[in-house]
Amino acid sequence: MKAAFLHAPGDVRVEEAPDPVILAPTDAIVRVTAACVCGSDLWPYRGVSKIRRTLAMGHELVGLVEEVGAEVTTVKPGDFVISPFTFSDNSCPSCRRGFQSACDHIGFFGSRDSQGLATVGAQGELARIPLADGSLIVVRAPFDQALVPGLLSLSDVMSTGHHAAVSAEVGPGSVVVVVGDGAVGLSGVLAASRLGAERVIAMSRHQDRAELARAFGATDVVAERGADGIAAISALLGGELADAALECVGTEESMDQAIGSVRPGGRVGYVGVPAGGSRLPIQMLFPRNITVGGGTAPARHYIPELLPDVLSGAIDPGRVFDLELPLEDAAEGYAAMDERRAIKVLLRPAA
Repeated sequence: MKAAFLHAPGDVRVEEAPDPVILAPTDAIVRVTAACVCGSDLWPYRGVSKIRRTLAMGHELVGLVEEVGAEVTTVKPGDFVISPFTFSDNSCPSCRRGFQSACDHIGFFGSRDSQGLATVGAQGELARIPLADGSLIVVRAPFDQALVPGLLSLSDVMSTGHHAAVSAEVGPGSVVVVVGDGAVGLSGVLAASRLGAERVIAMSRHQDRAELARAFGATDVVAERGADGIAAISALLGGELADAALECVGTEESMDQAIGSVRPGGRVGYVGVPAGGSRLPIQMLFPRNITVGGGTAPARHYIPELLPDVLSGAIDPGRVFDLELPLEDAAEGYAAMDERRAIKVLLRPAA
């Protein structure tokens, strides 16, 4: 099969690789219909995260089940499935509490699973999915193929944006600031709107992203950053600050921005993958009683809730994909996102 690999910063290549096979009776093999490039993939691509070996890339996919192991009971060949970006058994104590992203048997694309068996990346023609019964969500046929981008977004970014909003306790009447205008931040705007926020302020300096934020439910857009950004938010709110902020970037500066944007007693939901030396500034939180919650999104928990809204057209999170390329052009997809020529790139393996 063909699959994308990162050899060094800026060096993505689509190469021939062995087809994955069933290695454990709980496995499934999925033929990938669509995959994508994630903002977190850019950390090793840019050299922010050190590369010690060639990396099999990608952790978001939808596709058709081709084969299942002897112990798999909930999916079968021919099923169209969404794979969350982490593998989970969906039965351990963490999973039962809705935190499959902290599963006792968690696994990740492109690394070894909980049994020590190698997995491939999602940016390929085929993928082995460990713990298939616990990980995969079946999308019942028939459905409009135009919904594939929206279904793919549930594997990570829409679920992650939703986790930020849930962690910040966004609900009807909330006033929310979203820090970050990438795919996760835009998904956070959509999630906050879906949960009933009265006002959603998107922080964006890019016209195309600001326009999509407004389409997703943002009532206001603030381009300023730092103290100027906080002042702009306060001006919009008549001298007040927001009830909640969604931190969707993963840097120290973005966390400070989120914390500074909420009122005393406010809440921050953070989902940005930490980059570099990011830390939580307790000295900013303590005197203002700011609550911070979040972390790695349990996409497996949220997908069943969000899926009906995608299938019905109530939400259209697939609009974050503003560039679609064949898998063979994955290197261009990485460059386009790195250079901010694209919000999020969808990759289509050859049929």
